[in-house]
Amino acid sequence: MNAVITGASKGLGKAVALMLASKGVNLALCARGEEALLALMNEIETRFPEVDIYISSVDVSVREEVQRFATEVLDHMGQVDVLVNNAGIYIGGSLVDEQEGALEKMIDTNLYSAYHLARALLPHMIQRGSGHIFNMCSVASLFAYPNGGSYSISKFALLGFSKVLREELKSKGIKVTAVLPGATWSDSWAGVDLPHERLMEAEDIAKMIWAAIDTGPSAVVEEILLRPQLGDL
Repeated sequence: MNAVITGASKGLGKAVALMLASKGVNLALCARGEEALLALMNEIETRFPEVDIYISSVDVSVREEVQRFATEVLDHMGQVDVLVNNAGIYIGGSLVDEQEGALEKMIDTNLYSAYHLARALLPHMIQRGSGHIFNMCSVASLFAYPNGGSYSISKFALLGFSKVLREELKSKGIKVTAVLPGATWSDSWAGVDLPHERLMEAEDIAKMIWAAIDTGPSAVVEEILLRPQLGDL
């Protein structure tokens, strides 16, 4: 099995990469930071030497870089069985006072990256009649919250994109799963003054993604919604 993960060098993306590697899944990983990618590749090669891994430094907010990455992946792997559109950014603020360009930057990164990468890889999945796409949405895809501003807009849009993909691909043998995690420990929450147990562990989201992959061909997990035990922050 071959999987592609964007934003794979840290946080949820890294946790998913390590989970899939532990299951013997070959990986193509991208992120902006090459140093962190190399460190992850070295970790995977050490812990899971049977896994083939390809890495590429990519700014997913740039369509041409996404399309280049897709071409590299297909050249290296030949086929993609799982695509995890995980890359994303958060810029806080309300709509009336957030920094200029925040909406455009988050739409480019959180939505268009998934759109362009899926469109580049889908023809090959459709030709084989199999594949599984995961889009890393958020509880912010379900409701607006203070200081969420354009971030929520981008995540609402990503959930809509997932629903459209699901409808279009259900007859083609391709599964689509929207992942909607609540607050999860990652670099975005580094330094926050909260008890560790107040947020979820990235590994728990990764476990649920593997569980969805591991279902039989006649079933699909359409949405994975996870929240901290004590609820949203």
